Amino acid sequence: MDCASCARKISDAIGRLPGVTDVSVALISERMRLRFDPAQIEKDKIEQVVRSLGFGITENDRPASHRRGFVFPFSPSVQKLSGLEDSGKPLETDLARDLPNKSHWYQTTKGRFALLTGTFVAIAWGVKLFLPGPIGAMAFVAACLCGLMPIARHSWAALRLGQPFTIESLMTFAAAGALAIGAAEEATLVIFLFAVGEFLEGVAANHARNGIRALTRLVPKTAFVELDGQLREIPAAQLSIGQIVYVRPGDRIPADGEIINGTGGIDESPVTGESMPRTRGPSESVFAGSIATDAALQIQVTKTAEDNTIARIIRLVEEAEEARAPTERFIDRFSRWYMPFIVGLSIIVIIMPPLVTEADWQTWIYRGLTLLLIGCPCALVISVPASIASALSSGARRGLLLKGGAVIEALASVSQVAFDKTGTLTHGRPQVTDIIAIDRPEEEVLRLTAAIETGSSHPIAKAILQRAEGISIPQAHGAKTIPGKGVTADVEGEILTVASPRHAVEKGALRENWIRCVSALEGEGKTVVVLFVGRSCLGLIALRDELRTDAIEAVSQLRALGIMPTVLTGDNNSTAAAIAASIGAEFRAEMLPVDKLAFIRKMAVQGGIMMVGDGINDAPALKQATVGIAMGSGTDVALETADGAILRNKVTDIPATIRLARATMSNIRQNIAIALGLKAVFLVTSILGLTGLWIAVLADTGATVLVTLNALRLLTYYPEKV
Repeated sequence: MDCASCARKISDAIGRLPGVTDVSVALISERMRLRFDPAQIEKDKIEQVVRSLGFGITENDRPASHRRGFVFPFSPSVQKLSGLEDSGKPLETDLARDLPNKSHWYQTTKGRFALLTGTFVAIAWGVKLFLPGPIGAMAFVAACLCGLMPIARHSWAALRLGQPFTIESLMTFAAAGALAIGAAEEATLVIFLFAVGEFLEGVAANHARNGIRALTRLVPKTAFVELDGQLREIPAAQLSIGQIVYVRPGDRIPADGEIINGTGGIDESPVTGESMPRTRGPSESVFAGSIATDAALQIQVTKTAEDNTIARIIRLVEEAEEARAPTERFIDRFSRWYMPFIVGLSIIVIIMPPLVTEADWQTWIYRGLTLLLIGCPCALVISVPASIASALSSGARRGLLLKGGAVIEALASVSQVAFDKTGTLTHGRPQVTDIIAIDRPEEEVLRLTAAIETGSSHPIAKAILQRAEGISIPQAHGAKTIPGKGVTADVEGEILTVASPRHAVEKGALRENWIRCVSALEGEGKTVVVLFVGRSCLGLIALRDELRTDAIEAVSQLRALGIMPTVLTGDNNSTAAAIAASIGAEFRAEMLPVDKLAFIRKMAVQGGIMMVGDGINDAPALKQATVGIAMGSGTDVALETADGAILRNKVTDIPATIRLARATMSNIRQNIAIALGLKAVFLVTSILGLTGLWIAVLADTGATVLVTLNALRLLTYYPEKV
């Protein structure tokens, strides 16, 4: 399929069949999914209808990891219907006139049709040259009819399915009308130009798909694993979670995983667009498709082939086609009444001048037929999806994932950005900086605090336990969490509490001189926890989570874009103020997840707001925001809830994503102007008789190609450039 009209033609035709519901046709991935009731219609009938419209169709029944090209799994779409049993097999099909294994242009259906019609034109001109007169004229009539037959057949199939206003129908009416008024030569040339235009549309559309095809080739087909004491090569698709794979220097990593042995540079540029390799070692995560540059690694698989980073990126891009932009939905509605309007206008142009002014019928029939071809809305219909597809592909290659055109359009209009602090603006790995002994020695304070924090997955707990490595930690009993405040437990016969300074003050465990000490530490951007028993403070532990190196630059870029950044954090006011001041942003402190949600809801009323976060506690705010973006290191919950993701964990990718969205909307406006502008010019020139049938076809297909090529410029757009 080469334009949105193709996709709509199929979805409308299939949607009218009895027992068929939930039809979805994706233009870029050339795939259809639907639900159908086998009691009312057979699968073969559905395939027959698609073929009658001129498209090839093959059922995609291969395992997800073995699928060729760019087809990846959706959830099963044949489900229980009105008590019918599930067939257990999703109906998911590849729709393509040009199947993926046909690599040469002359092997494609459109390529062959263009060659065939070109041959007819050449033969007709040759016959006319050597046999002028009636025989030469008949040669053009024969050439026109031969070229018109496949177009007319598809037009008739669409007409039977309730679609009278297709490009094939317009071509059939125009060519037949031209033959009727004796313009056989021009009718033959029109069919040839139409075939060439369709072929060029196919070439342009395939360029838009190349980004997705390239992604599928990133993951190697095989992997080395140890089986029965020997290193063996197996298909990467068969890797299971927990298996150990061996990656040699220069090899691509076959699966998402965690390094368990070896340290070396990892080139993530194929996946995230990050230009410089990063050194990674044991316990660090790596992406499938990345390259081990200089060291042999042993990697434990953490994601199956159908759930690795590359597969998720491709699914996001493909599923994004369903999240159509409001502009695209408007254009689609507009085109549905635009075509009947053009047909009606053509009839008026043909009939009214001869009836009113006794003008020549043949002249005005010719002009009316020209108007029919000019009016085809292909360029207008593809103006939005072509830009969206290019933007999604361009973003995916740079680790900027967005879930559809609706997200891009919303993102282009945001005026505020709210950042979660931990793991978003900071690395999410706090380090203990100070241990202050008050009523116990420093080591004792660390030992008891570590005992209470044992088993916790909180970043602060992990930092304290890391600092306590090598120390004998006692066992804690009856640990209880104080929501948003701290933890209490029985350690060596004492009921100890590790909590925020605010909670310690409420319990009367923090005296005024130590409160001043806490304030000083927080003024340095540190987070302080207090260890106390009853009303007696035993010690303080201060931690700091360092800002990402590009956080200041990211905030500066956002302000240059006219966007107000705000930091949302659960830290106390002093720590939040110190961090916000260092990067030049506004802040809100001591915020629980419900507070973040309320803030986002309030700010959304004032204009579009983007929320950027990485944790489970950010999920409600990500969902509530106009656009929610998850950092790539975040939890699966955040990634699934958000409208997009930043894989490189670079804060500067946030303004880059906004620039990409704004560039896309600018590209869409240009495309609409090109499509409507050319139509308007040639509508006038056609009515005035300044342009003929072959110019009309050039204007239509030329506009479509121009719009598509303009959209493809987004593939080379670099949103990182300020």
